Amino acid sequence: MSLREATIDRERRDLVTHQVMDESRLVRFVAAPDGTVAPDLARKLPGRGLWVAADRASVEAAVRKNLFSRAAKTPLKPAADLADLVETLLFRRCLDQLGLARREGVLISGFEKAAATIRSGKAAWIVEAADGSADGRGKLLSLAKHQTPTPKVCGAFTADDLSLALGLENAIHAVLLEGGRADRWTFEVERLAGFRPLLPPEWGEGRAGAPNKDLDGRGSAS
Repeated sequence: MSLREATIDRERRDLVTHQVMDESRLVRFVAAPDGTVAPDLARKLPGRGLWVAADRASVEAAVRKNLFSRAAKTPLKPAADLADLVETLLFRRCLDQLGLARREGVLISGFEKAAATIRSGKAAWIVEAADGSADGRGKLLSLAKHQTPTPKVCGAFTADDLSLALGLENAIHAVLLEGGRADRWTFEVERLAGFRPLLPPEWGEGRAGAPNKDLDGRGSAS
């Protein structure tokens, strides 16, 4: 069972809207011993969970309105930049997942290999360096438009980010194969999408192929 599947039917109430939703759409926080509020992205820290929708506006509202203290029924002092901290942690978790995927052999890097994988219909995600060449990216995304189901696209990381995470030089194009690792990546990257765009605005929606529309409306070696 994937992490994403494991959260289905486990619902929590968002502190901000009081809406009950799947855990996959929320971030868990706990009260730290020093009275601060700690993100618990792995959901393993002891203590009562304080759940907030996985998007920047919700976390900032929870801090601004003192909702963590109200929910915990004790004075808490969340950091003013708590949303930034969550984004940073999610960003790192997504890159770590890509590194694990490469070691497991389910992440394919390089333009030609990525193109062949897309043509095979086995691609779950296309991961493109945000600062990579528009020409190579455009060719891969054009291929993806003809696949069913259409692979999702992520351009949230630079070539330096990807190179470091994958242990490669000049990592530009990568494809994540369908399967359990892709499910875990999807779980993490959908939460990241609430804090930063997965597609750089300069790419343009048409060129990006709009394969990420189902992300709750949120928007390799070369």
